[in-house]
Amino acid sequence: MSLLVIGSTGTLGRQIVKRALNEGFHVKCLVRNFNKASFLKEWGAELIYGDLTLPETIPIALQSVTAIIDCSTTRNNDLHNVIQIELKAKYILIEAAIKAQINRYIFFSILGAHNHKNIILVKLKLLVENRLRKSKVNYTIFSLSAFFQGLIPQYAVPILDEQSVWITGESSSISYINTQDIAKIAIKSLSITQFRDKTLPLVGIKSWTSFEIIELCEKISGKRAKITRIPMNLLRLIRYKTKFFQWTNKISERLAFVEILSQKNDSNRSIKEILYTLKIQPKEIESLEIYFQEYFQKIMKKLKEVNYEIRNDNRNSNEIDF
Repeated sequence: MSLLVIGSTGTLGRQIVKRALNEGFHVKCLVRNFNKASFLKEWGAELIYGDLTLPETIPIALQSVTAIIDCSTTRNNDLHNVIQIELKAKYILIEAAIKAQINRYIFFSILGAHNHKNIILVKLKLLVENRLRKSKVNYTIFSLSAFFQGLIPQYAVPILDEQSVWITGESSSISYINTQDIAKIAIKSLSITQFRDKTLPLVGIKSWTSFEIIELCEKISGKRAKITRIPMNLLRLIRYKTKFFQWTNKISERLAFVEILSQKNDSNRSIKEILYTLKIQPKEIESLEIYFQEYFQKIMKKLKEVNYEIRNDNRNSNEIDF
């Protein structure tokens, strides 16, 4: 099977590519910058030029492709091309997939999106979902919550740097998941007929509140966190104030996503049925405890090596040659 990956250089996209290659797929990656994507070629993927801001480059990329995995998304603070990339280009991609008779189209959306239609990026994701459902392409839409990888700059790094960890006053829990496990599930689903024309939640096995994540980081790192709380009402007020000014529009959009992650949603739905269908044991899905343990071990080891080098340099600089 020949697989075309859109957004292949991103956090999720590169895991999709790696997993697909390991499973024996012929992987094509739609890329704008060949230098930036050179590591994908080294892995064994074929690089195809394409630009979602230039829709005419899309149909050509679908030649000899049997499946598409679209994990691309614009940055939430990049509103200049968001409609072009997230809607118009995606529509053209779907139309091209219909004409090319693509066997399977996987699209990644946002869990609980229907509750946040006022956010432009979420609204565009929903429009693409609806277009896929009306198309003749065999699709699978995976609704994602949040990645393990996003917790590093949000919690781990501030704790290690003795900086404030910013959280809301809400106690909602979120089922985070590793992008490697998302890739595992997505690639396996390509060969399973039960996943055709389905919209499925793709979340982690366990839900976590902000306080529980902080406690976990403190336990593993041995450092105390400095916590700064932002009341949800204040967060909404800031969003309301900033959205009226063009230069603060990006701030408003970022705060909107903070609110999504802080609210209760359907992220606690079990994925056991999905794993059962794919013959994946729940224990094969990485836990957040293991993920943070590996991260902090690597960082602590690196810090020890750096401190050792600094001590050696200081010792050598103090030596006097006779």
